[in-house]
Amino acid sequence: MSIIKQTNPWYIGTVSGMASYIDSAAIVSSGTALVIYSKTIGVTAGQIGIFSGVLTLCIALGAFFGGRLGDMFGRKKIFITTMAMIVVGALLMALGRTFPLLLLGTLLLGLATGADLPVSLATISEAATDKNRGKIIGLSNLLWAGGVSVSMAIASVVGSWGILGAQILYFHIGITGIALLILRSLIPESPLWLAAHHERLCGVKTIRAQTASFKDLFNRKYLTPFIALCLFYMLTNLAANTSGQFGAYIAVNIVGIPIETHSFWSLLMLPVCIVSGVAFMKLVDTPKRMTGFIVGAFFYTAGFVMPVLFNFAPFSWFCAMLFTSTGAGLAFEGIMKVWSQESFPTMLRSTAQGIIVAVSRLTCGLLAFVTPLLLEMGTTFLYTVLSCMAGVGMVIGWLCFHGNQRNEFNSEADIIQNHH
Repeated sequence: MSIIKQTNPWYIGTVSGMASYIDSAAIVSSGTALVIYSKTIGVTAGQIGIFSGVLTLCIALGAFFGGRLGDMFGRKKIFITTMAMIVVGALLMALGRTFPLLLLGTLLLGLATGADLPVSLATISEAATDKNRGKIIGLSNLLWAGGVSVSMAIASVVGSWGILGAQILYFHIGITGIALLILRSLIPESPLWLAAHHERLCGVKTIRAQTASFKDLFNRKYLTPFIALCLFYMLTNLAANTSGQFGAYIAVNIVGIPIETHSFWSLLMLPVCIVSGVAFMKLVDTPKRMTGFIVGAFFYTAGFVMPVLFNFAPFSWFCAMLFTSTGAGLAFEGIMKVWSQESFPTMLRSTAQGIIVAVSRLTCGLLAFVTPLLLEMGTTFLYTVLSCMAGVGMVIGWLCFHGNQRNEFNSEADIIQNHH
């Protein structure tokens, strides 16, 4: 069944990929805005802890359920609903003054950003071709970095403005959400999802039409990449998330550099991430994909090993930041998204992607509870654990995907010959 894709896939990739921008902007903005609220409207430290925990948990739950709903009811219905929820959530966070209203806003923001990610990635991959799919998915990583950069830039300007500063941070998310809601309403439903849905209704025995149930993920063909991707992203993200959350604390208290220096170094890493992300986009749709992954995996893992081998000195800490930023662009979230999109047929694609994201976000939230205990055992011990996590995750990714490239897009329209 040939389908003419009339909408430019790069346009779809940009509008849908803004899910990653909103995701990072929501996390960064909330972290800053809640601190401002603690000084202006009396949000307590305990309540900030609740909001942070609820946001992390809701992103995980949103990804889990949103991915499944996207496969069942179509991409467009879900990603328009999620964007409307983001707008309402951001407005509640900007205008709410009571704990229940702020909690409701956090719930909506978390659930919606989580649910939006797997559905928007499926929309991108299904609008693209084998020649540009990885590049366009890679664009969502650059947009994620954009969300961090813009939110940090806004916070640096309005951080001292009191309650208005916090509101501007949330209004930025809300206004972006309204613009995306309008643009997304004009994007057609994924043609591949429509084809699979039509074949399923008509009883056509194609792979994509008949592979739509949750239990199909445990079919041997899909189980291996599914488990590998869950482990790869969980382990590599545990390392990244933990160093991100506690990096400033370690820099000031263990490495012994001022917080201003650490913040400046963090800012320097953004262009490194962007250059590395562009390199990923250049390589991902070529035979050099795995070479790029191996180079990235080496740098990423080496970044966590550096402070262990050379003590927590300023030079080794800077190298650690530089190496992980370089490696992340080539061998972290971008390649996970591409492998996830290629490994599953249309009616399972966002389900699988959602669970992979959910497992990772949930374990990151849980590890955050015990990280202070690991820190008490020493930063060398903590970073040895993180190095092992990153290294094992990279090896799992290589073992599963280093052979012939998986590509369900090329075979999912085939008729099932032996349907047991």
